[in-house]
Amino acid sequence: MSEVVKKANPGFVILAVLCLLGAVATFIPYKDIDDTCMLGYKALCAFTPISSLILIVLAAAFWFMRKKF
Repeated sequence: MSEVVKKANPGFVILAVLCLLGAVATFIPYKDIDDTCMLGYKALCAFTPISSLILIVLAAAFWFMRKKF
């Protein structure tokens, strides 16, 4: 009896990597921004620690969903 082996869905892997790249990109200092981020410097995203955490959680969710669908 052969088992059905599910392959990882590459779409979810790509989304997970993009979310992780976005999380890293939110920490990048950017001098042309008017407001400072929550960490006290001018970053690419004004909600840097919160947005990074959300993107990391999304990346983890996509990573775990890659074999379910």
